[in-house]
Amino acid sequence: MKILVLGDVVGKPGRKAIADFVPLLRAEHDPEIVIANAENAAGGFGLTPEIAGQLLNAGVDVLTLGNHAWSKKEITEYLEVESRLLRPANFPPGLPGRGFGVFEGASGVRIGVANLIGRTFMVPVEDPFRTADAILKEIHEQTKIAIVDMHAEATSEKVAIGWYLDGRATAVIGTHTHIQTSDERVLPAGTAYITDTGMVGPRDSVLGLRTDLVIERFLTQVQTRIEVASGPYIVNGVIVEADTETGRAVGISRIVKWKADERVVES
Repeated sequence: MKILVLGDVVGKPGRKAIADFVPLLRAEHDPEIVIANAENAAGGFGLTPEIAGQLLNAGVDVLTLGNHAWSKKEITEYLEVESRLLRPANFPPGLPGRGFGVFEGASGVRIGVANLIGRTFMVPVEDPFRTADAILKEIHEQTKIAIVDMHAEATSEKVAIGWYLDGRATAVIGTHTHIQTSDERVLPAGTAYITDTGMVGPRDSVLGLRTDLVIERFLTQVQTRIEVASGPYIVNGVIVEADTETGRAVGISRIVKWKADERVVES
């Protein structure tokens, strides 16, 4: 069984990339489920119900969020009614939405998906390690397949939770930093891991934002405006191969595709 996990979708270019590439990737890999992080999909910060609907209609099955989950106020009520949209499970208790769910794949296989957020260099939240313990216990009552989106800044925190969940999660996939890492592997007890799956958005940018505006901020230290970049767009992601009987991963491979004009380029 294959599971497609795509990196952080950034702005309009990221949404365009989803619309263009998800059908192609589905045809190429025939995944049971497609998961994407959408916390930057609305202008680079946050998500709206309309944009969430666009991504789901384009072929994404489950959307996850992160530290920009609340950047668009209109998403609050939507989180309560759309089960395919997850926000970090270790946010403080009482907030709208859900942090994990069990979804039916294309062939009827049940797949658990969980969304966590890190604490290092991030906003104060509940412990993601102990939250993961509780979530996986619930997921494993329904299925052996569990995919964890670990949305975190520090590579050390992502690596640590990968090892902590080895043998209990099918995959721990890092998001947030928008730069795809080359450390994909299956850990000894059967958990597929990558520190960051990368970005779906404008290729010629600084993490999806206009290079000139970001450079100006670095040069002046003034919090000037920033905008999502334009131009060719890139798709970063991973394909996780899993054994449905055991819930263990048997492989993980990176995806890097970008589009200039009407040509699809694969790296």
